[in-house]
Formats: sequence, C-alpha cells, structure tokens
Amino acid sequence: MSDSHCLIGVTLDEASLGRGAPDQEHERAVAIYDLVERNRFFLPDFEGGPYLVHLALVERRLVFEIKQSDGAPVVTHHLSLTPFKRIIKDYEMVCESYYSAIRTSTPEQIEAIDMGRRGLHDEAAHILVERLSGKVEIDHDTARRLFTLIYALHWKG
Repeated sequence: MSDSHCLIGVTLDEASLGRGAPDQEHERAVAIYDLVERNRFFLPDFEGGPYLVHLALVERRLVFEIKQSDGAPVVTHHLSLTPFKRIIKDYEMVCESYYSAIRTSTPEQIEAIDMGRRGLHDEAAHILVERLSGKVEIDHDTARRLFTLIYALHWKG
C-alpha cells in the first residue's frame, strides 16, 4: 500500500452532526482514531493523497468532503444512508444484546451474539465498498472501521 493511499485525518461537521453525550463523543473519537490509524483510502481518478475527510450530514446523506493533506479541496461525495438504515437498527439491537449478555450469559451465548454482530458489521462493510466503488477505493477493513464511525454518529449511548 502506498503511503499516499490513506486518510490522515477525519473531522466532523458539528452543525449537521451535532455533539453527542460524553459516551457518544468518546465512541466517535475512538472510531476516528481507529480509522485514521490504519486504513486504505484513495481516489481512483486523482494522483494525490494522503487525504483529509470532513464528514457532514445533508438530507440523510453522509457528505465526504475530501481534501489533500494541505487542506486543498479535491472532491465531495454524497453517500445515501438509506441502505444502512436496517443494518444500523439491527446492529444496535445486537450490540444491546451483547452488552447485556456480558453481564449474565455464558461464554458460548456471548460468542454467538458476537458472531451475529460481526456478520452485520461485515455486511455493512460490503455495502460501503460497493457504494463507494469508482469514487473512493477502500478495503474491507477500512470499510469496517468506517461503518463503526457511521454507527457512532447514530448511536445514542
């Protein structure tokens, strides 16, 4: 992987995404850290990078304002969140079950719930790779981390 095929920073638009409760802000910060720490991200029709991304929410679309590392604008992409509505809802239910199970269930039950959670996470990652294809190229692991951030933007704590 080229050193230029990556994200080196992600910021969130407070006006459209708002600020969350402390737990939600923590989850967002961790998701951003994990995404920036290890990712594969590049624009197929642009000889540049590494990139900065500013995320905003406009009419149920996640807006990616992609910039060069010096802040110069490159391109803006809009990603409809509609295909993720069911997955986010299901993921939230499975996460609640998982955290509840940690306190009262057997390791086997916890593992079964966690497998379901990972399956939903993989499904969301696949949709992200597919929906961004041709605009932004990301690998599966980066897509998983990006979904974690998308979920953290919706998570109520």
